[in-house]
Amino acid sequence: MAVARTSFGSTPDGTAVELFTLTNSRGNIIKLTNYGAILVSVEVPDRCGQLQNVNLGYSTLAGYLERHPYLGSTVGRFCNRIASGRFSLDGQEYSLAVNNGPNHLHGGLEGFDRMVWGAEVIEASDRSSVRLTHVSTDGDEGYPGTLTVTVEYTWSDADELSFAFRATTDRSTVLNLTNHSYWNLAGAGTGDVLAHVLQLNCEKYLDVDETLIPTGQILPVAESVLDFRSPRALGERIAQLPDTKGYDHCFVVDGAPGTMRSVGNAVDPASGRMMEVLTTQPGVQLYTGNHLDGVHEPHGGFCLETQHYPDSPNQPHFPTTRLDPGMVFEQTTIHRFSTKSE
Repeated sequence: MAVARTSFGSTPDGTAVELFTLTNSRGNIIKLTNYGAILVSVEVPDRCGQLQNVNLGYSTLAGYLERHPYLGSTVGRFCNRIASGRFSLDGQEYSLAVNNGPNHLHGGLEGFDRMVWGAEVIEASDRSSVRLTHVSTDGDEGYPGTLTVTVEYTWSDADELSFAFRATTDRSTVLNLTNHSYWNLAGAGTGDVLAHVLQLNCEKYLDVDETLIPTGQILPVAESVLDFRSPRALGERIAQLPDTKGYDHCFVVDGAPGTMRSVGNAVDPASGRMMEVLTTQPGVQLYTGNHLDGVHEPHGGFCLETQHYPDSPNQPHFPTTRLDPGMVFEQTTIHRFSTKSE
């Protein structure tokens, strides 16, 4: 394994930002930056051995400094939505930024995706890691508690990319972390992903209202446009979702939360590239890049954002997102890249 640590520019206030390039023994490469703990690119081969980046992103820091659709970002303190930007904890109500219609989205106005994280390289014989650390102070974006968060990106000789989240707090708070990468297994910028074939190990999904806040109902996917238990092309039924212009739904991952299990896989039939996703998280948000206008073409990438459920602080029957002093938040997701013959 080889790790290169280079300059990626600086923020407007002069803070230096770094780019980390991890190359495995097969010559396959991931790049990430400590700005936003962002995954910048993932270069893996097609069935003919042709390397191509399959992760939507920017080649320079300038793109990430502008507002963008969370390309490759680590999202927090709370990824996805919180209804009306409000929640209560131990009898105290907290108010957050309302930045997505009437709701709070992805940590607010200055979330983890806009912070410069501390960085440490960890090398081993068959894998290398970059551990990124951020301290979010009490009251940051309206959330209680000083939170210390790490995300450790690991790239292996087996073409496995993992990111492991860990967090502690000095005061009771809520937390929901994800990586917001957009994938195009044909190659970033090569067109839409509607021909990609997706299979999900998800028997149920979260019903939502018109602002994409869960109603509290958890429904079966059977006989619905959300049924990916058998492999289906992303574009096969996408026209049946005109209100959202595509998929933007949270699914319940089969099996016990907290245990590593397969979410499912996606395949680009043309290139043969395949990506399997595994996670310890309870849910996964499928998003088909419905609003990428001005950045990439609509549906130019898809997200499988492993996470806790949206609006969990206001939904007591959902898996808890509460984190108390003395507790450790730990969640891991793995992406396995391979190829499939024709």
